[in-house]
Amino acid sequence: MKRVASIQDISCLGRCSLTVALPVISAMGVECAIVPTAVLSTHTMFKDFTCVDLTDQILPIANHWKSEDIHFDAIYTGYLASKEQVGDVLTFFDEMKSDDTLLFVDPAMADHGRLYPAFGPDFPAEMAKVVARADVTVPNITEACLLTGSEYREVYNEDYIKELLQKLVALGAKKAILTGVSFEEDRLGVMGYDGCGYFSYFNEKAPMSYHGTGDIFSATVVGSLMRGLTLEEALQMAVDYTLQCIRVTRSDPAATWYGVEFERAIPMLCERLKNR
Repeated sequence: MKRVASIQDISCLGRCSLTVALPVISAMGVECAIVPTAVLSTHTMFKDFTCVDLTDQILPIANHWKSEDIHFDAIYTGYLASKEQVGDVLTFFDEMKSDDTLLFVDPAMADHGRLYPAFGPDFPAEMAKVVARADVTVPNITEACLLTGSEYREVYNEDYIKELLQKLVALGAKKAILTGVSFEEDRLGVMGYDGCGYFSYFNEKAPMSYHGTGDIFSATVVGSLMRGLTLEEALQMAVDYTLQCIRVTRSDPAATWYGVEFERAIPMLCERLKNR
């Protein structure tokens, strides 16, 4: 069985980050070890949530695992709680990465043209150091602009997306995937670049959005890659599963707060893996 280490925060209530990554990757038949960067009482859409920073635990966990000679087939990073964690995450890579370990970076820090409230303007430059080490990175358009110092646009064309992808690869990432890309009003998906060519996949653009869909997408890509799918196949699986999660959540008025009900769509994910 393949083994993934996922480095990101854990919200005790609300579907995002490790509370998504762990069950989704596990359901796909892949072991998911966790390195919590922070523990939150709820995700950050709730008011007055509590948060305990776990920066001081990242390297002790790595050192213990290294002493036990633990091997990881992938290291998957998501939300980092502070810029101070970046150096420790890079050291974690150095300590735990083997020649065959995939480094997958979701630079979860921004959306809709702005940084998340927890981050200051100097954070994107720090996150760029993590992206530079990635075998695969999956920013949304806002994050890609912040990482590369590019102008954010709500309205764009294919040339604009290709230029962002080229800049991400120029940072050092081997393969860059932009999420939330749309060239047609009713289609939404991803576009990627590996330094040689471009690839894309689109499906229905749902008329609503929910918290945590980016985490579901990333976890599904990682799980799919560990199950032997190509990157393009993994992206198709992730786009389709994320859409299915949104579809099954439409009837729940509380989902805007709690996040998509990915649990109800896991049978679809398992069936797709079984039949591929």
